[in-house]
Amino acid sequence: MPVVLSTADLSAADRSERWHEAVSRTFIPLEVNILEETPSPGRIVTHQLGATQVSNVQAGSQEVTRSKRLIARDGKEYLILTLQRRGSAVKEQDGRECLIEPGNFSISDSSRVFRKKVEGDFRFTSFQFPRKDLRVRDEDLHALTARPFSGREGSAALVASYFARMAREAAGFDDFVGRQFVATGLDLLALVINERRGRFRPQAPETAAAMTVRVKDHILQNLSDPDLSPTSIAAAHFISVRYLHKLFQMEGTTVGEWIRTERLERCRRDLLRAPALGLGVATIARRWGFVSPSHFSRVFRAAYGIAPRDWQAEGLSGERRTAA
Repeated sequence: MPVVLSTADLSAADRSERWHEAVSRTFIPLEVNILEETPSPGRIVTHQLGATQVSNVQAGSQEVTRSKRLIARDGKEYLILTLQRRGSAVKEQDGRECLIEPGNFSISDSSRVFRKKVEGDFRFTSFQFPRKDLRVRDEDLHALTARPFSGREGSAALVASYFARMAREAAGFDDFVGRQFVATGLDLLALVINERRGRFRPQAPETAAAMTVRVKDHILQNLSDPDLSPTSIAAAHFISVRYLHKLFQMEGTTVGEWIRTERLERCRRDLLRAPALGLGVATIARRWGFVSPSHFSRVFRAAYGIAPRDWQAEGLSGERRTAA
């Protein structure tokens, strides 16, 4: 169940103190300085996914500081990945200062002093997890705190979209599923950090898991391309075709089988929507990367035990019976 903390029902005079309590109770101990003459209502909604805490936060202008005094008192080592949703934030850590704009994310380390300042109404999603759960070198992590990661391009964009989706779905995960999603997310984050630092290690377990997620995302976005192939996929990710095949072998399948299965599932779905879409069987097949209609019919029958037209007819007749 989510934990909701809000100051909306409090008087303006009481909001500042209660917000400070809410922030420090939800996250690590922090000093909070409200920058508004009349504090805006604040709200924090938190979900727990294993050892990772997912929090959606919205409030008004303020500055938070993790001081040496609080670090000495607390002593816990957490990392915080923050996705900025609305408003911009200025972050300082390890001698750097950067501007985090909406759509970008950044990393903070609770074991060292940091400061964050946001002006105006803001909203962000944070993921707080134990430092030991992210398998990267300390020197590489320290080099990338208080630096913006673009949520719009490259590997960082996949990390941003993955964590954003995980936050949206967090309420529906059971404990086991939540832990698995977090583990994959941290593998993706480790991959991006290692890439930034020039330490890409294809054989590392976390790299393999994260690379598989990236490859599958690329395939799904290019299913309609009839020229999609192991060679083009490997080239797009700067890996060898041999390593690409190894990634799918570890999952008990092949690149070709995985592509074919995903294409067939989309064709099967669209065949039932064909009348509304105004598309024929051959057009739907081409829409999802099948060049030859006869080849499409053979692989469809082999996968589902029925010809595409028969599947479409059975589905439509079933809809008519239900409607009647």
